[in-house]
Amino acid sequence: MGSDTVTGTAERHEAPGVGAAARSTGGRRDKDREQDVPAVSRSPRDGMGPEQSRYRPLWVEEPARRRRLPDPVRTAAVRAVLVISVTLIQAMIAFLSAMAESWLAFPMVISSIASTVVATWAAVDVWVTRQVWNQRYGVVSEPSSTARSLRRERRAARRQARVAGRAEKRIRSRRGAGQLSHS
Repeated sequence: MGSDTVTGTAERHEAPGVGAAARSTGGRRDKDREQDVPAVSRSPRDGMGPEQSRYRPLWVEEPARRRRLPDPVRTAAVRAVLVISVTLIQAMIAFLSAMAESWLAFPMVISSIASTVVATWAAVDVWVTRQVWNQRYGVVSEPSSTARSLRRERRAARRQARVAGRAEKRIRSRRGAGQLSHS
């Protein structure tokens, strides 16, 4: 019997008997299992002709290993990469022009020096933008943070003060309940 399984958004149909053999191989990965399934694997019972190929997903979604950079930081990083790449191209042109003893060597060396200053600024800009973003928006409230433990201590002190105040109020009200009027 053929079994139908859904992988991603594409549908996969296995040939009779091949799916069981692929599943019985134990801990093999899905890619290894897919190689066991022939490309033409539809049976007439599926309502499709026997010569139609099965579908495979084009890619498999994987969760990101790290969080995405914030927009301002990513913008600064892209700008820095572009400036640094232009600087490296200018330095290479300056070097090759100097080796060829071209008139272009001197202007390229001067512009490469200026571009190196701009590239350094761009790299520092990424670092500063990241620090500013973390300072404004990157406060992580963790259970072990100092601020949270201080708040917890203050809350406990206020709770104890309220309990003590209520107890004192009850004691005062009991003393006054047994007395006669002073008139």
